[in-house]
Amino acid sequence: MTRPTLRSNESAEGAGERRKRSSARAAGLRTPGWVAWLFVAPALIVYAVFVLRPIALTVQYSMYRWDGIGPSTWAGLGNYAKVFTDPDLFASILNAIKLIVFFSVIPVVLSLAIASTIRRIATSRLALVARTVLFLPQVIPLVAAGIAWSWLMSSTGLVNQLLRLVGLGGGARARLGDFSTALPAVGVIGAWVLLGLCTILLLSGMSKIDPALYEAARMDGAGPLREFFSITVPSLRQEIGVCVTVTVIAALASFDIVYVSTQGGPGNATMVPGLEIYYLAFTERQVGMASALAVVLMVLVILVALPIQWLTKDRSS
Repeated sequence: MTRPTLRSNESAEGAGERRKRSSARAAGLRTPGWVAWLFVAPALIVYAVFVLRPIALTVQYSMYRWDGIGPSTWAGLGNYAKVFTDPDLFASILNAIKLIVFFSVIPVVLSLAIASTIRRIATSRLALVARTVLFLPQVIPLVAAGIAWSWLMSSTGLVNQLLRLVGLGGGARARLGDFSTALPAVGVIGAWVLLGLCTILLLSGMSKIDPALYEAARMDGAGPLREFFSITVPSLRQEIGVCVTVTVIAALASFDIVYVSTQGGPGNATMVPGLEIYYLAFTERQVGMASALAVVLMVLVILVALPIQWLTKDRSS
């Protein structure tokens, strides 16, 4: 009666010794912490040289009045004060904030509806064609897109020709050259460019939703709208956060579309911070003022992007 007990005790002691030996061996093979830093060091060096150092220099330049060539004069926070007190500089920031409606809100809302529709016809050829057509603006260079839209919205462009064809010639105008329509016209171009990106991102998120959720909702009598708002939208919380973050940053940091289509005109109707920084630094030779506006723009992007990331963070874990 005692032999099995002794054997079990001996086997338990042997297993304990084996675990101790394996843990000691693992401790001996454990990689020192400084080895991991060796692998990270190249990326950190590149990031410090090409990102952190330019940011630090921009902050430094923003404290001076400097034309980029001659001697500089200490300005302190004077350049920052001028950013918020100069009507033209502050108006460029307001224009960028207005573009958020076109660059972010419209593409995200439309892409939710379009992606949900494509998901329902995912097995048809029409879905493949729709995905390809919607993603084309991401492949086309923005300079080419800006030039094409400038032709479309000119006084003799396709948009005005269609309006005259249907008897609405009174509304025909050069939209990119009109003070009241120039900024919305630029916003339409941005919405067209970003719509495909948001649609593809949301479609990829919808592919991860369990189909059983939709089947259960249909058994409970839920219609398409109830499925959309109760299942689809809550399940795409992180994807929507990515879309909103990317599009908001694109609106605040917009440059190429505005430069190609309007160059900030007419007047300053479509002037945005990115274009204003370019003009201040390379045309008016006010490097200090351009640096101050760049720092303000960077802080604005961070202040807008961080809350979006926090609100859309997945807290299920």
